[in-house]
Amino acid sequence: MKAYIFPGQGSQFIGMGKDIYINSNIAKKLFKYADDILGFNMTKMMLEGSKQIMNNTKYTQLAIFMYSVIKSKILKNFDPDMVAGHSLGEISALTAINVLSFEDGLILVNKRGSIMQDICDSYNGGMLAIFGLQDSIVETICKNDPGIVVPSNYNSPEQIVISGEISALMRVSNIIKQFKGSKILTLPIHGAFHSPIMEHGKNKLKNVINKINFKYSRCPIYQNTNASPVRQSLDIKKNLIEQLTSPVKWKQSVNNMINDGAVNFVDIGPKSILQGLLKKILNFI
Repeated sequence: MKAYIFPGQGSQFIGMGKDIYINSNIAKKLFKYADDILGFNMTKMMLEGSKQIMNNTKYTQLAIFMYSVIKSKILKNFDPDMVAGHSLGEISALTAINVLSFEDGLILVNKRGSIMQDICDSYNGGMLAIFGLQDSIVETICKNDPGIVVPSNYNSPEQIVISGEISALMRVSNIIKQFKGSKILTLPIHGAFHSPIMEHGKNKLKNVINKINFKYSRCPIYQNTNASPVRQSLDIKKNLIEQLTSPVKWKQSVNNMINDGAVNFVDIGPKSILQGLLKKILNFI
């Protein structure tokens, strides 16, 4: 069985999409259509913009969504048996399999990105990637901290990401440094995604999602909040709303996809970040 996986933030770069824009008339039309829907030239930002703009959450999410969905639309024989998306990638996956129309998916990502960017601008949060420690140890350290800090991405058996207040992240990182073999990487994200800090935008996101038409999924989508296959539109919407404050259970999703028969994974992103995580997950099976 073939599984298609769609990335979230972190895989963006200036010039992403240039290859498919130049080589596909369908892609060119879809990029133009996206710009018309948004009311500004997002395509130009992707192809010629600055790193500062591309790393702004609002524009980052739009760029990755546009690239992934448009790439899926021009692929030959795009007929997945199952799909999954990492954070933002979940909306890309839903649009690629027509649970969402291209227009609705783009509108949702645009508003989701704006909601998250507003929270990032208002709260001093961040994210750290932790390597070489068991999930349970990181979970306990976060739980014992008096501030807001939680596991936010279960990326692979070797990597877990935590999100929270900068002060809490500093305290937790000081404890983690005492463990031999552990490694900490500060992510270039000025926000505490998938943490209680994002609760401030949950009702706004809920209002946006409830106004959009979601269709029954033609194949299972393994959603971040529960790592389980979902097809019913009401369940998909509920999980998308919860995703804002819940951890991304990526390694659990991949393991469940493999257990359900996936033998071929196709990464629909501008970089091969998810393929890298996939290899690390497979090494532990």
